[in-house]
Amino acid sequence: MSSTQTASRGPGYATPLQAMKGPREKLLYVALVSYDITKPDALATIDVSADSANCGKVIHVLKMPHVGDELHHYGWNICSSCCGDSSKVRRFLILPGQISSRIYIVDTGDEREPRIHKVIEPNEILGKLDLSAPHTVHCLPNGHIMISMLGNGKMEAPGGFLLLDQEFNIAGRWSSHETKMRFNHDFWYQPALNVMVTSEFSAPKTYAPGLKLSDMGEGKYGNGLCFWNWKEKTLIKRVELGDDGIVTLSARFLHDPKSTHGYVVSMSGSIWHWYRDDTQTWQVEKVVQIKGLEASGWPIPVPSFCSDMVISLDDRFIYVSNWFNGDILQYDITTRGKPLLVGQVWCGASYTQTGKVRAKRAEFHGLQAGPHMMQLSLDGKRLYVTNSFLSTWDDQFYPKLGAKGSAMIRIDCDTNKGGIEIDETFFVDFGSLVDFGGKYRAHEMRYPGGDCTSDIWLDEHARHSTSG
Repeated sequence: MSSTQTASRGPGYATPLQAMKGPREKLLYVALVSYDITKPDALATIDVSADSANCGKVIHVLKMPHVGDELHHYGWNICSSCCGDSSKVRRFLILPGQISSRIYIVDTGDEREPRIHKVIEPNEILGKLDLSAPHTVHCLPNGHIMISMLGNGKMEAPGGFLLLDQEFNIAGRWSSHETKMRFNHDFWYQPALNVMVTSEFSAPKTYAPGLKLSDMGEGKYGNGLCFWNWKEKTLIKRVELGDDGIVTLSARFLHDPKSTHGYVVSMSGSIWHWYRDDTQTWQVEKVVQIKGLEASGWPIPVPSFCSDMVISLDDRFIYVSNWFNGDILQYDITTRGKPLLVGQVWCGASYTQTGKVRAKRAEFHGLQAGPHMMQLSLDGKRLYVTNSFLSTWDDQFYPKLGAKGSAMIRIDCDTNKGGIEIDETFFVDFGSLVDFGGKYRAHEMRYPGGDCTSDIWLDEHARHSTSG
């Protein structure tokens, strides 16, 4: 790799606002899960360049060497928390299998055609560290990689955190306090504030077969938020969110490294705001409750399911996907504790387990599932969306998704007054990739240059004072 390439593909920009002024995205990586369980999952490269004749097309598919992985969330070997070290290059993707607990290290030296660099087999994790079901991947300031693990070796809660060193060797577990959690899921750390926040899902053996409502009543799903002392690696406190906060999913701090504000969304259709008060105590408050939809045959409104959230790099807007009811909502968070709804689009049909339509809404390309994963362009003007949650849950709540296939759409975002609208010129159909191995479910997305859902930003003092 030349020095020019290294500079352009280095650890990121110094500040979020500088990143917003960077070049427009040209490529997008998407994790794909094969509908045919006898075939491997894959990583697709999508052309998203505005001036390309191939914009909106799959230009490469890297097939995994094994089957049954269920590629889900993934991340980079470094991010902006490593900014200032010119020896580090954002080149490798850490791509875990949610079900297999296998971890792939993917080399993107050739951005258009990534290749497998290394494979960490499940027995290296399940047996030696008593961990399973890798989920969120974040790089650390010292160059190590941390992965939240949702289960132990028997697929039971609470799981813990796996560490990889800079050579992608297993470095051990993050902390002995991991056993004090009830459940694990997403996490976001902020060394400038000496804190990490984690959300709660469920044990792999509970959620992997599909959702049983009785499991929620029996306490088999989480409804809390955990705050950790980052340097000491100790659990500070767990905040119980009650019935309005069942299954806390995407957790994000604002990008401003000095801000104590952050948000988490829940399966109960709620958005929660956390912050540190004048007494240096972490507080959590519900700031949005999305109402369910009335539906024929349902004794209660079909509940909202806030499955993913993205915060714009200027910390002005949050975008929330509603996988059950089929819409995406844009909130202005200028007043941190009072999100203001400024945009909404419907981009997916809503179905019951038996396939009956819940609510008639405008559809785009006959989408057979509600929106789930999102990725926002660095300038905040384009939101990319996919619609697969987890294979078993897809089949349970959207049985027609298998026949139609998963998809990716793009939404135009007004960054001045707010407002969102589907870009009808852009559509990626993962249900008809005949030349690339058949039909796939599409999940998380990443840009080669880094993105606003993976970068942990540090101020100058924190960058030199923390080791991760």
